[in-house]
Amino acid sequence: MKVIVIGAGVIGLSAALMAQARGLSVTVIDREGPAAGASAGNAGAFAFTDILPLASPGILRKAPKWLLDPLGPLTIPPAYALQITPWLYRFWRACSPRAVAASTAAQTAMMDLSRAELEPFLTATGTLSMLRKNGNLQVYETEAEFRASLPGWDARTAHGIEFRHMTSEEMAEVQPGLSPRFTRGTFTPGWWSINDPKDYVLALAARFQAQGGAILRAEVTGLTPQDGRVYIQAKAEPLVADKVVLCAGAFSHRIAATLGESIPLETERGYNTTLPTDALDLRCQVTFGGHGFVVSRLSTGIRVGGAVELGGLSLPPNFKRSEAMLRKAKVFFPDLKTEGGRQWMGFRPSLPDSLPAIGRAKASPHVVYAFGHGHLGLTQSTGTGRIVADLLTDASPPLNLTSFSPQRF
Repeated sequence: MKVIVIGAGVIGLSAALMAQARGLSVTVIDREGPAAGASAGNAGAFAFTDILPLASPGILRKAPKWLLDPLGPLTIPPAYALQITPWLYRFWRACSPRAVAASTAAQTAMMDLSRAELEPFLTATGTLSMLRKNGNLQVYETEAEFRASLPGWDARTAHGIEFRHMTSEEMAEVQPGLSPRFTRGTFTPGWWSINDPKDYVLALAARFQAQGGAILRAEVTGLTPQDGRVYIQAKAEPLVADKVVLCAGAFSHRIAATLGESIPLETERGYNTTLPTDALDLRCQVTFGGHGFVVSRLSTGIRVGGAVELGGLSLPPNFKRSEAMLRKAKVFFPDLKTEGGRQWMGFRPSLPDSLPAIGRAKASPHVVYAFGHGHLGLTQSTGTGRIVADLLTDASPPLNLTSFSPQRF
């Protein structure tokens, strides 16, 4: 059986390798090539403890204040405000207590599966040496901010997630050099990372090709199911496959639309600055939740990034957002050297309820969707790859996919 995977990011290549391991003939197509999008510029985290959806009452409470700051954790450029209104309405509906409980349960199941699949996958692909298990430190500036976080930690307790609340003195033992303004923290040892997300995806691409897989560079413009096969319209030349996996990140909904499906995928534009490796003595990832960004150590540097700009695919980058996070990071880590950094902006594909779309297309059982993971693409890549391989081979997926159905909206 011939399979074409559209998208050479971490989701696409994980799915391609797992399908290849089942004996399928797989070709990957990408508009730019491997690791060209959000798979290259993320924080490198396997955030298995991050089970709470972005769509939640807590975000609704914080959003008005954040939106007042054009360089803050959440912003909507005025030029895009009208276009994103339908998505925001769906996001608001997904913040009800019942919806949040359902999303949390689904997210937890996906996290458990992804964690179980990760190390066997890294071993099989020769990338296990790239895995790090240094944990994450979430920090709080006030007792009130810490207390406000406790319901979220109670939810994690209910799902068996290990963590430890800390005083400022205990935080200093885990991560020296933090500003004394941070008085409380929570450490989660189950938060893992990869040494560099771009290098990791390129290594997956090399392994896929070494095992006989082909990677083509072409922009896919549409899909047409016909006579039990799927015809792929591409700007280079048309292609045909027995089955197609659509995981083209933030561009996926445009291709799905050619099958008659309207999937409310939007783009969280994320920003970062990657500093030289000697910029900071960073022992673990540090999350500044109240400010919407993280500082993480990669083999290629210290990365300061995060935040959410709901600005679509066409507006030019606003690198003042990267600069604002870097200025804050300097205040929060006084010893941080901010010179010599590389700025980046990427598109995180996001759905209103914070869950990805994973399942078969309405128009054809021969097309499988796997996109919309938001900031959890790397984290959920192996779990998604496992599910996609099951769907391609008509095996029963290990999860109930109802909450992830592309047709749920």
